[in-house]
Amino acid sequence: MTDAPSPAAPAPTKTILRALAGERLPTPPIWMMRQAGRYLPEYRATRAQAGDFLSLCYNPDLAAEVTLQPIRRYGFDAAILFADILLVPQALGSDLWFVTGEGPRLSTTTTPAEVAALKPAGAVHETLAPVYETIRILRRELPAETTLIGFAGAPWTVATYMIAGRGSKDQGAAHALKAADRATFAAIIDRLTEATIEYLSAQIEAGAEVVKLFDSWAGSLEGQDFDDFCRAPIARIIAALKARHPSVPIIAFPREAGARYVGFARATGADAVALDNSVAAEWAAANVQVDGCVQGNLAPGHMVTGGPALVDETRRIVRAFAGGPHIFNLGHGITPDADPENVALMVETVRAGA
Repeated sequence: MTDAPSPAAPAPTKTILRALAGERLPTPPIWMMRQAGRYLPEYRATRAQAGDFLSLCYNPDLAAEVTLQPIRRYGFDAAILFADILLVPQALGSDLWFVTGEGPRLSTTTTPAEVAALKPAGAVHETLAPVYETIRILRRELPAETTLIGFAGAPWTVATYMIAGRGSKDQGAAHALKAADRATFAAIIDRLTEATIEYLSAQIEAGAEVVKLFDSWAGSLEGQDFDDFCRAPIARIIAALKARHPSVPIIAFPREAGARYVGFARATGADAVALDNSVAAEWAAANVQVDGCVQGNLAPGHMVTGGPALVDETRRIVRAFAGGPHIFNLGHGITPDADPENVALMVETVRAGA
């Protein structure tokens, strides 16, 4: 006697999930990187209520509130969890603080002893528990049609901050450590990879329906380094998450990967590849979308300048990707100087059709 076959999982109904499953939709679903942020007056008011950025990240009620604000205002098809990629190194034991007007600062991790002093990956949940509570609140509060996206920074990008103790334009400190002591550098990547698996898995268990890996500095890796420290860790994270949560789609964003976007989904197992605005949508449709869903890729500057150029570029991108599964988004995060009215115009243009 043989076991009866398991019933097939029901087809997704939310538009983001349908696109991630490979469906070409007549109107692409839309959300926006950093859609909860400083360009919105309601966000600035909530952040002032929290007192500082980290307090906002770790206050589930307020973090849920700022996640919901752009959904109320624009009706995006997805909400992305409000948090920060540097919460993971903090959960591993790094000191983290923010300097007003300058950005994040961390205690540096550059030696074998400092790597050994980091907490094990499974210990991150104690610090990150408020993030999971934010997700649970959002699953209760979001409209039924809105997809909830969780996220983490990819290991290479997070490592650049841990090694330099701050952000940098050229990731020079990380490249220098990689060249001088590849074993220690690889150990940092490994620890971050393990912690990111635990973090994203817990986000999914709390209710995230999609997760995204942001490798914002992938473009500064070349040759074998790109394979070893961008593509391989992302593939490892995705494989582990798929083993635990096989039905949850994963978006990868190797920003400024250029020609290395080609084949990235196949190499990593990602369900979608997010594209920055340095690549043409027409090129990406021919070379990247052939492997599945793509996300992107309007230049964020259009959210500042608006006008006919915003409308024309939005329509061009929608048309370019109309032959396959596509999630409309920016090529990077919206900037604080963006005009909320331009966001509304972008959403209206996408939904009006090209």
